[in-house]
Amino acid sequence: MVQEVRFCRSPDGVRIAYAVHGSGPPLVINSCWLSHLQYDWQSPVWRHFVGELGKLCTVIRFDERGHGLSDWNVDDFSLAARVADLEAVVESAGLGRFALLGMSQGGPVAISYAAAHPERLTRLILFGAYAARRRGAEDDELFEAFVSLIRVGWARPQSTFRRVFTNMLIPGASEAQMQWVDALQRMSTSTDNAYQFRVQRQKEDVTDLLPLVSAPTLVLQALGDETVSFAEGRLLAAMIPDASFVPLDSRNHILLADDPAWPAFVREVAAFVAPDRDIADREFDLDGLTARELEILRLAAAGMENGAIADSLVLSVRTVERHLSNAYVKLGVSGRAGRTAAVADLVRRGLA
Repeated sequence: MVQEVRFCRSPDGVRIAYAVHGSGPPLVINSCWLSHLQYDWQSPVWRHFVGELGKLCTVIRFDERGHGLSDWNVDDFSLAARVADLEAVVESAGLGRFALLGMSQGGPVAISYAAAHPERLTRLILFGAYAARRRGAEDDELFEAFVSLIRVGWARPQSTFRRVFTNMLIPGASEAQMQWVDALQRMSTSTDNAYQFRVQRQKEDVTDLLPLVSAPTLVLQALGDETVSFAEGRLLAAMIPDASFVPLDSRNHILLADDPAWPAFVREVAAFVAPDRDIADREFDLDGLTARELEILRLAAAGMENGAIADSLVLSVRTVERHLSNAYVKLGVSGRAGRTAAVADLVRRGLA
């Protein structure tokens, strides 16, 4: 697949690189720290992942601040800054409603976004994710050991120090796959950024936000994951209302192409996003809409809620609701799914 790389700026001026590939309904990936838009397609660890998801959806993924093709000269690695980066990518890509996949350390960002912007998400997927890193004294000891390894060995040409992280991420990998992840760690960011990144992650805790997530949610977690424990995935599913939980029979934090759990992951994600694909493929006869109804639907396609549309057009909210209701009747749809379907059709035709 061919990807298109674009750039946007976060509110604090940091330039964020993101890429778009695939076809179908939009899926934004807030990925883990080991990403590099330039090299992912060459990677024996990542190419199957981005390739298969691109067959299901139009994938929008980005390098986190301080990593990959995004700016490396960064002072702020806070959760608030990372959420702002996600918001900037969403706006730059011109997305209305979309599905969001939070992987690993991208989980707290995805959870924060879902709680703050429920109107923007069609569904939420959390894979190998967590709400908080600090759960006890052992976690603190591991943190101190890891940051020491980062300081001493991250930039060294030999991968001895980085191999500790690789062994935890993909214990079931071949030597070639491990060597690639060893190299990717060094290529993806600097020693100082890796250290600051790890320190900040240890402070994050979005557990209190989990009950506020209202989007349909799928949580997938490997049973033997040594990087993020199975208990963390179970906690996410237990605290997010009506979330579905899928255990994956794997030891790997990053599912490899030959991992028996990989086909199960693809099946579960494909089934979960299937309603979005059905909506995205539907075409409507817009000829029966009045100019005002079409105008309001276009604003909805831009991600605006009824109150914002009313303010923009100097109308009452009730008037906006009436026009939308009339439009839905003419299009033969109803409810939130109907709005999503109509909006997706406008976006696909370039009318939004």
